[in-house]
Amino acid sequence: MNTYEIVLLLSSGVIISYIFNLIAKKFAIPSVLLLLGTGILVGQVFGQNLLPATFVNKTVEILGVVGLIMIILEASLDLELSRDKSKMIAQAFFAALLILLASSFSIALIIQQATGETFRNCLVYATPMSIISSAIVIPSVENLLPHKREFIIYEASFSDIFGILFFNYLIADEGISIESGILYSFNIVWSLLLSVVVALGLIYLLSRITLHLKYFLLFAVLLVLYAAGKLLHLPSLLIILFFGLFINNRKIIRPKIIVEGVPQHMFDEVENNLKSITAETAFLIRTFFFILFGYSMNVGIFSQEEVWMTGSMVVLALLVIRFIFLRFIQSQKNTMPELLLMPRGLITILLFYGIPQQFKLNTFNNGILFFVILITSVLMMLGIITAEKKGSSNSLNDEAIGEIV
Repeated sequence: MNTYEIVLLLSSGVIISYIFNLIAKKFAIPSVLLLLGTGILVGQVFGQNLLPATFVNKTVEILGVVGLIMIILEASLDLELSRDKSKMIAQAFFAALLILLASSFSIALIIQQATGETFRNCLVYATPMSIISSAIVIPSVENLLPHKREFIIYEASFSDIFGILFFNYLIADEGISIESGILYSFNIVWSLLLSVVVALGLIYLLSRITLHLKYFLLFAVLLVLYAAGKLLHLPSLLIILFFGLFINNRKIIRPKIIVEGVPQHMFDEVENNLKSITAETAFLIRTFFFILFGYSMNVGIFSQEEVWMTGSMVVLALLVIRFIFLRFIQSQKNTMPELLLMPRGLITILLFYGIPQQFKLNTFNNGILFFVILITSVLMMLGIITAEKKGSSNSLNDEAIGEIV
């Protein structure tokens, strides 16, 4: 392809993705399904030799890393911490943590039964499939009742963080032990302290830059910190998360002297601009990530019995564990639509591609991962379609309840 054809192709992808977002809002069809379908269609019509496989895989990996940072930053900028929401935040916190752990170990047993591999390696494969994709679910729940929407947003954001931390712990060179757990916890605390310093430093830097071209400099610094943290085996994603939380929840930070050195109008400017630019960048990255991922998929694998049998068992395990937690631990009488709002997506794919060679399963069929992503997205679509929306006749009654149980 010549230069103009490439420009035409990239621009068309952005336009199509925007149209998909409009369709998703109107008909509750997850845009990720439409993007994946577009990629699959391109692969089937033009053949998968249109782009070199190595180029596609490396581009998907790079887009996944950048997209992961943008998504976590976008989510953290939307998370408002306050005392009146403490009960709901705590429920979402424990829901994300307990469901993640229970799902990871259950899926690991399913994979071990199917492959006969070691349990630790199976657990490494199971963890990415246990993480709810905030990149998919958060844009899809904006029309739900407010208390249900907030719970899902917090749960998905916590699921991303816990899932990544747990995955990084599993693949650490130190192995799984009490000593390695203590060391990893120390690294988390170190990352939290570093995030405060980074947040203050970046805000101070932005306040001193007079040029308008400064926010992509901020993203470049965050990318450097993330990559450096990964090389130093630190949970560097926490730096991104707490940077966003620090910006959005500066009013509750104690002692006040930490933020008094930065003018309030500068905080407001940074927050507003970051939210806008991060959302736009995340949209762009998601577009090409899922189109390329769909393009790289081999649809023939879905006809394999191993794929739909094992994949169905994984999805069933996810549903059962989620139902048990919502119904019996949180005592939630009506588990819909929360039960079905558990899509897998970008983080699942990124972590799956990031599995080190020593943990690879020779007998694992990658089609199982694709199957789980597609089915959980379809289930989310059904949950959104059947859910009661804000502004409906019964929403006032639900608001009067005012509590997630």
